[in-house]
Amino acid sequence: MSIGIDDLPIRDELRGKSPYGAPQLDVPVQLNTNENPYELPAELVARIAERVADAARTLNRYPDRDAVELRTELAAYLTRTAGHPVARENVWAANGSNEVIQQLLQTFGGPGRTAIGFEPSYSMHALISRGTGTGWISGPRRADFTIDVEAAERAIAEHAPDVVFITSPNNPTGTAVDAETVLALYEAAQAAKPSLVIVDEAYVEFSHRDSLLPLIEGRPHMVISRTMSKAFGAAGLRLGYLAAHPAVVDAVQLVRLPYHLSAVTQATALAALEHTDTLLGYVEQLKAERDRLVTELRALGYEVTESDANFIQFGKFEDSHTAWQKILDHGVLVRDNGVPGRLRVTAGTPAENDAFLEAVRALKKEQHA
Repeated sequence: MSIGIDDLPIRDELRGKSPYGAPQLDVPVQLNTNENPYELPAELVARIAERVADAARTLNRYPDRDAVELRTELAAYLTRTAGHPVARENVWAANGSNEVIQQLLQTFGGPGRTAIGFEPSYSMHALISRGTGTGWISGPRRADFTIDVEAAERAIAEHAPDVVFITSPNNPTGTAVDAETVLALYEAAQAAKPSLVIVDEAYVEFSHRDSLLPLIEGRPHMVISRTMSKAFGAAGLRLGYLAAHPAVVDAVQLVRLPYHLSAVTQATALAALEHTDTLLGYVEQLKAERDRLVTELRALGYEVTESDANFIQFGKFEDSHTAWQKILDHGVLVRDNGVPGRLRVTAGTPAENDAFLEAVRALKKEQHA
C-alpha cells in the first residue's frame, strides 16, 4: 500500500508543509546556499587532524557535556571581535545555529506559545517554530525589506508573542537592522509580555555595521545567535552558538540532549578558532567581491537590495523562476527564495562571480531583445 506523509498521524501544524532545502545540482558554479567558497587553508586542515586525532583516543568516553573549552574560546572570539566582554557563562554552543534556535524555542516557546518574525526572513525560524509546537506569526516589512518599527511594535502589542526574531543581516534580503530598531522592538516585547528576543547574526562578520552583541548588557531577555558555517568556512562542521545572560544558558540546558556536541565537533571548532585571523581574511575578500557584485548588477540595471551579508538579493523579474532557469542554463546556480520578482546570489570566488555576471548580462540582453 502506498501512503504519503499526510496519511500518517503527524501533528496538524506539519500537514502540507515542505522540509527546508535548496536545490543541489551538479553545475560548474554553485552560488545558492551562502557557503564560503574558500577551502580551509592547509595549516588549519593539519591542525584539525591533530586535534581530532587527540579526541579519537578517548572516543570510548562521552565528550565534555558542557563544552567548557569551546565555550571559553568562543567567548574570547566574541570579546575580541565585537568589542564587548563576554564570559564562558554567557555562551552556549550546539550543532549549528538551527539547533541553538531549536533549543531556545523548546525552552521559551512550545504548545500554547507563539513566535513572531518579520518576513521575508530566514524560513527556518518559522519551520523550527512549527516543529516545536510554537505558533508562528508573520510580521510586516516595508517594500524595501527593512523593518517598519511602528508596524512591528503594533504587531508585537497585538499578538504578545513569547519569542521575537530579528535577523541582522537578514536572509534572504541581506539587509541589516540598526541598534535603535532592535531596542525599540525589545522594549515593545517586554511591554506586551516578558518575551525572549533572538537576534540572528549568522552573517554579521560580513556586515558593514558592528555586531549588536553589546545590546545584551542589562537585557536578560535578549539573545545573539551566531554560526561558524559562514565566516569560518565551516558549513560542514555544524557549529552554532549564542551569547546571552547566563540564566538563558542555564535554561537551554534543560532541553539539550545529553552530550549533544561530539568530541570531534568540539575539537574541529577549537582548531578553527585558532586560525580566526586567517579565516577573517577570507571574509574581507568576500566582502569586496560582494560589493563588486552590487556595483556590477546595478550598472546592468538590476534592482539590488542593500546587503550586509555574503549574498545579494537582486531583480526585478516578471517571472523569477524563469530568470533562475536561464541563469542555470549558463551553468550558474543561484537561489529562488520565493520573494516575488527577486533572486539571491552568494558571493563566490572572483572567477565564480565573473561567471555569474556573464550569465546575468546574457539574461539582460535577452530581456531587451
